[in-house]
Amino acid sequence: MIWASADVRGLAARAVATITITVLGLSVAGGRFLEAAGQQQASATPRPETFGFGRPATSDAIASLDIDVMPDGTGLPPGSGTSASGARTWGRACRGCRGCHGAEGGTAAAVVGRDPSGRPLTVGNFWSYATTLFDYINRAMPRPTPGTLTPDQVYGLVAWILAKNEIIAEDAAMNAETLPAVVMPARDRFVPDDRRGGPEVR
Repeated sequence: MIWASADVRGLAARAVATITITVLGLSVAGGRFLEAAGQQQASATPRPETFGFGRPATSDAIASLDIDVMPDGTGLPPGSGTSASGARTWGRACRGCRGCHGAEGGTAAAVVGRDPSGRPLTVGNFWSYATTLFDYINRAMPRPTPGTLTPDQVYGLVAWILAKNEIIAEDAAMNAETLPAVVMPARDRFVPDDRRGGPEVR
């Protein structure tokens, strides 16, 4: 009886091994067949010079997308705004997602708060450059219709957020000259990453 059970187990193991080898063989053969068919089709159908969609990138189109703002203020457009003007834009375009005062958040994170522990991370305790605030709002906000705010409106929102974080005075005007001069509380929390991949990596 013991011998019969062992024999059955041996037969079952050999059957499983045979089926596995057969399936693998079919898979390899099938893969080679598909690869050969794909190569034959690719060689038989030359690629077109164009695919019939898109349009040439004109200098005006490129300029309209070239809106990045650097930490030193390079790229900031003409315009100006204050916390008072920004408050009106905030109430219309921002408070639904980030709260009436910017500190409570909503469907989006809070932007006001100076807790040095970084809980939660906000413009007031984490962002290292004020110009990044203009860049982000200008290209990505308001969430449903990004890119629809005027430079004056963006400068106003930047002034409102910075004033709420007690980084600038309530009556300070933000523009291409004054915004790069703002020193953020978190400026010194960031250092250049000079790691090279050896023992100096920390």
